Amino acid sequence: MTRPALRAARLTLPLVAFIGVTFVVPLATMLVRSVYDPVVADALPDTLAALRDWDGRSDPGEAAYAAAARELLRAREERTIGRVASRINRVRGGLRSVVVRSGRRLQDFSGGPWRAVMLEIDGRWGDAATWQAIRTAGDRLTARHYLNAVDLQRLPDGSIARQPPERRIYVALLWRTLVVSLGITALCLLLGYPVAYLIAHAPPRRAGLLLGLVLLPFWTSLLVRTTSWIVLLQTQGVVNDLLVALGLLADDGRIALIYNMTGTVVAMTHVLLPFMVLPVYSIMRAIPPQQMNAAASLGAGFPRAFLRVYWPQTLSGVGAGSLLVFILAIGYYITPALVGGQSGQLISNFIAYHMQTSLNWGLAGALGGILLACVAVLYMAYDRVVGLDRMRLG
Repeated sequence: MTRPALRAARLTLPLVAFIGVTFVVPLATMLVRSVYDPVVADALPDTLAALRDWDGRSDPGEAAYAAAARELLRAREERTIGRVASRINRVRGGLRSVVVRSGRRLQDFSGGPWRAVMLEIDGRWGDAATWQAIRTAGDRLTARHYLNAVDLQRLPDGSIARQPPERRIYVALLWRTLVVSLGITALCLLLGYPVAYLIAHAPPRRAGLLLGLVLLPFWTSLLVRTTSWIVLLQTQGVVNDLLVALGLLADDGRIALIYNMTGTVVAMTHVLLPFMVLPVYSIMRAIPPQQMNAAASLGAGFPRAFLRVYWPQTLSGVGAGSLLVFILAIGYYITPALVGGQSGQLISNFIAYHMQTSLNWGLAGALGGILLACVAVLYMAYDRVVGLDRMRLG
């Protein structure tokens, strides 16, 4: 490597370090957590060893009970029993209280037989499903989170089946996120293309004013922009008041425009519209206006000249804007959380829920990994159909 190239490489090191710390490391951590969970394996190694050759149906034997009693006592002393109980409860609901109560009550007993002791504490220790949940939760490397993320589960015999109907939420939610993101992208293109055309063909002074209006939302907090839609779209808000004043709605027939998918689509389209306008405008500005005049002089009407001459030259900007809007929309969190209500939530809201509330980071990582895979597939499809080399931002 030559000295100038080495010097240039050194100059990029701060940027590479910044990207690594703020993007690559968190992303890698998320993907690792989605398949690696050593909490139960570290806390209950002897219990899992006793269950290794268990058939999954009969009583696991005194050795398993003794190992579980000893390791639950140790986990309580080390203050890790809550984490262990949470992991087991994710496999089979209702077992958190069993594990925590058993760890607390076991200190009142000085000796075995431990099977009788643990059955006295809670009869569910005699259920084979309890021990199956412990064995399943004890896998260090597991695909359990990804199965849950696509509404599947692994049965005790090792086969894979669909979750019960009341727990099938994530596939429908992912489809909703993809459809809504595509719809918002289409709306931004439908609204943004004429705006970009108007700016690109306006006199310089007026174009500067219009461009400033497009950029104005960037000078306002996203939180403020989103909450302003609550004032506008609520039942007693500005939009409903205007419709009632115009006689289009009765006062008792106001429509719900907020805390549903309508509110999510309206607010997200408003927030993301500049990301469509700016790339398209930058391409339109570079198209010589004489081309449309030449097409008109050759007998082509405006629609035909637009479709045959102008539109093809703007496709690179349209592609860049569409890709940018879609990728931003598919991961949006704040806007759906504030204006979406229960029916307007997207997959990102559930990822945040599992990260912040349920603390099920493995499932959050799996959902994030699937979302990342969807974006990567779309990106590769765009590259194959359109070509990334044709994408231009100006």
